[in-house]
Formats: sequence, C-alpha cells, structure tokens
Amino acid sequence: MSTEKIPYRVVLPESQLPRHWLNLRALMPGGPEPLLNPATGSPITREELCAVFSEGCADQELNTTQTHIPIPEEVFDAYRSYRPSPLCRAYGLEKALDTPARIYYKFEGGNTSGSHKLNSAVAQAYYAKKQGLRGLATETGAGQWGTALSMACAHFGLELSVFMVKTSAAQKPMRPQLMKLFGGKVFESPGSATETGRAMLGADPQCGGSLGTAISEAIETVRSQSGIRYALGSVLDQVLLHQSILGLEARTAMDQLGERPDLVIGCAGGGSNLGGLLAGYLPDRFENRPAPRFLAVEPEACPSLTRGEYRYDFCDAAKLTPMAKMYTLGCDFMPPKIHAGGLRYHGMSPLLSKLYAQGFLDEACAVSSQEVFESGRLFARAEGILPAPESSHAIAAAIRQAMKCRISGESSVILFNLTGTGYCDLAAYGL
Repeated sequence: MSTEKIPYRVVLPESQLPRHWLNLRALMPGGPEPLLNPATGSPITREELCAVFSEGCADQELNTTQTHIPIPEEVFDAYRSYRPSPLCRAYGLEKALDTPARIYYKFEGGNTSGSHKLNSAVAQAYYAKKQGLRGLATETGAGQWGTALSMACAHFGLELSVFMVKTSAAQKPMRPQLMKLFGGKVFESPGSATETGRAMLGADPQCGGSLGTAISEAIETVRSQSGIRYALGSVLDQVLLHQSILGLEARTAMDQLGERPDLVIGCAGGGSNLGGLLAGYLPDRFENRPAPRFLAVEPEACPSLTRGEYRYDFCDAAKLTPMAKMYTLGCDFMPPKIHAGGLRYHGMSPLLSKLYAQGFLDEACAVSSQEVFESGRLFARAEGILPAPESSHAIAAAIRQAMKCRISGESSVILFNLTGTGYCDLAAYGL
C-alpha cells in the first residue's frame, strides 16, 4: 500500500468519540464465571459488591445482558479533554526493522497520567461522586493507575488513598509526587498504615510488596472507614468495560484507513490494556466473521497466562476479596522486583481468562526484561515516544512478528496498544 495514502497519525473528530461502552461480557458465549463469596461459595450478590465498590460500578460488574452501556454525560465531558486518542502508523519502526509489515499503534499516553488508565478512573470517580461518597481507596503498581485516579478524584472533588507497591515506589519516585500533586495520599505497600501491612512487614521486613498486597491494604481501609469505596485499575469486568472505548476508537480509525489488522497485540498484567483493545474486534470472532489473531504478552517474571492455573483464587494476598476464576500463579505469589510494575499481578482478568481457555484469545507469550527494554529503546529512537515498560512488552511482540515478515517477505498488518509513556521509568532503561 502506498505510504502517501496513510498518514502518520489519525485523530478522529470529536463527533466520532464513542457514546457507549461495549460490554464484552454480554456478548461472549457463556460469559465469564461469577465472582464467589469465599465464605459461602455462592456467587457474589449486589449487596456484597456494594460494600466494596460504588453502586454504579457494582451494577456494571454484574451486568451480563446489556451490550452497549451509555457513557454518562459528565464522564463524556471529561473524556473530551484528551480523547479521541491518536492511531499512529509506525513508519520509523518499520524502516528500522526493514520489514514489509505495516505496524500501527493506538497511543493512549497523551494525558498527565501517561496511560489509558484515565478511561476507567474518570468513570469510577464519577459513580462514587454520584452516590455521595467522600472518597476512594486503591492500589497501584507502576503508578499509572494511581496517578489517573488521583486526577479523576481531583476532578470530581473526592478524597483518595493510594497504596503503591513498595518496590515500584522506590523505582519510580516521581509517581508518588504526581499523585500528591492531584491530592492523593500515597502509602507504600506493605506499610504500617494497615493491620495487613504491619503483619506482612513483621513476617518479612524487606518485603517489596505486590499488587495483591496493595489491594489487601486498600480493601482493609475501605472496611474500616465510612463513606469510601474501593476502585481498581484492571482485572474486573467493569474496568474492561470502560477501556472498550480505546478499542472502539482504534477500530473506527483503522476502518477509515481501509486497513484491517492481521494481528492485535496487548500487554497483559491484569487485563485492562489488552481487553480494551480487543473490544474493537472480538465481536467479529463471536459472530464467526473474519477476525484478527489476538496475542497477549506478559513478563517471564509474572506469567499468569502461560504458566498459571485456570481456577478460582482470591484477588488479593490477604484473602479479603471475592474469589475469581482466572489464570493465576496463586494469591500468595510474590513477584520479582521487575520494573514493569503494572504487570506484576498474580492473576489475569476473569473475562480474558475464559476467552483464553475457550480459544477466542488465540495466543499468549512471555518475554524477558532484557528483550522488553531493548524493544522500548528501539521504539523510542525510531518513533520519538519513550514507552512505559508495560507497553514495551507489546512492542517486543510486534517486533518479533515484523521480523518474521522480513524473513518471509510477506506483509502483515499489526496493531498494538501503546498505553503508557516511560518518562518516570528512565532509571529502568539504564540511562
């Protein structure tokens, strides 16, 4: 295809910003397995969920029938400040790799949080404000989610407590400062602010923490204080619902270019990145129409899809949460202190887990930190954007596919999600 016909960057007009989220749970055959109350073994009820989440988010978590859910006007107005986000053709990377492949990426890093996380943060903060809550509590790994939720809570006038994985807080000191700039209170996890944190430090004073640990501390905070609820940045269906907006935009932009991806790639930690992008194309697979191959990319150090078991497990280390059926390494798994902090979760989204078990999610692979950072550096030099380590996992897989095309001489259209910038990760790049 002539390069003159394909611009470097496509930004949809505001009039084409989606007005509905796409509920994959209502479309997929059978739907994901229900969350369970660990005490009774029964599916979690709305009342039980509302003790943890805002009422609006609890309703979305349980919604199995409504395919298209309207985006509230207040959320849509907030989206308009940074959406639609651009779809980019990676001409520089194609040239550097000398490949006939055509590589596209959806760039979600054009807001202060530097990531796609704001799509769900705005929605969750809105539902908390609508309910009359005074604040939220959450966990964060790399800090992108914590930053995004701090921004969203500031926008809606809510308090926020963020429990940040201790290893990541040490690796990325600018992230806690960003959260504090927007009014968030930041606690290293495990820490002394909760009984859970104190117990973990008592057992291991050098514990670097995990997302499961930070979730436990956030849940304990919600249970011990009135007027606040828990918000999460990945894993559950409500988050994938909010992130569908980026996949819907990507599909519209690709269609306008007359391009159809052969391969869609997303990094996979809890599932918000990958699930959001897949929303643009999974309906084709469900309805037996031609569809791309779907590839999940995770770190070798935390390989839930490629090495985990598909079973019910707790979503946090202290076993305070409902149980979810997912690919899991075990809720007590303590990951190595890798720099891709957003991919250090022990389990995978229940929705994506079932899609993988059913074969709708075609493939998963794990890549090493060395390959991740080599790919990120190459992308930065070729495209002028420094990617977060999480997104560099998808870049590594895209490069692998592009190199196969160079060897075979066959073209292929590759689409991946660039959902984070790496300006707080310079130390990890060895610079």
